[in-house]
Amino acid sequence: MSEHPTEASTREAGTDRRKEHVVPDLPPGVTPARVRTFVRRGRLSSLTKDRVERLAPARSLPEGSFDAEAAFGRRAPVVLEIGCGHGHAAIAYAAAFPEHDIVAMDVHTPGLARMLADADEAGVPNLRVEIGDAVLFMEERVPDATFDAVHLFFPDPWRKQKHTKRRFVSPANLDLLARVLKPGGHVLIATDQDFYAEHALAEVAAHPRFDARRVARPEWRPRDGFEAKGIAVGRTINELRLDLLP
Repeated sequence: MSEHPTEASTREAGTDRRKEHVVPDLPPGVTPARVRTFVRRGRLSSLTKDRVERLAPARSLPEGSFDAEAAFGRRAPVVLEIGCGHGHAAIAYAAAFPEHDIVAMDVHTPGLARMLADADEAGVPNLRVEIGDAVLFMEERVPDATFDAVHLFFPDPWRKQKHTKRRFVSPANLDLLARVLKPGGHVLIATDQDFYAEHALAEVAAHPRFDARRVARPEWRPRDGFEAKGIAVGRTINELRLDLLP
């Protein structure tokens, strides 16, 4: 997903060398269901613009309500990856499961532009890309019982207790996932933050539609990005699977 929030962690002679990342409280009346999955930052480079203009049209979803058959030109199991970053996992999944289709979503346009270039080089016809917020996409454009699985790899952990309500795994978003998943569907979560794994397990334990368990790491997923960084500093990679209950 988007990068983990930066927090002041480097101290020299008792003085912080970096300012703490300050996140404002949610406005009155805004519930966790309306917390978006991103914060827009920066301008687009000429390389990013070129990649998007050349490669995005062939992999973009049709406007309006999501129709997998219209998007991919066939009927097949469909997976949604939320916060795909540079797309390493999405491309690897598309290559490992050519009989499945996958929609990769993120708001970070430069990362998606890089994914478009890598997907073009990999030659995976079963990958589509959507630039935007996954919560709004599911709320406004996805019919009931659409996806066979949802992937959420290394989501923003929102470490501070006061920001817990910003974490993606929440009662409202679990309700949303339960609606868009097909019967028997599941959610895969990976995180290098132990507290986030415990948070997710606790939220699911209180939710009537999912059963959670720890699972083995998917062999098809590459070790790029946050996974490699987490391992390098000695963190445990938590792998969770949430199964949708009848």
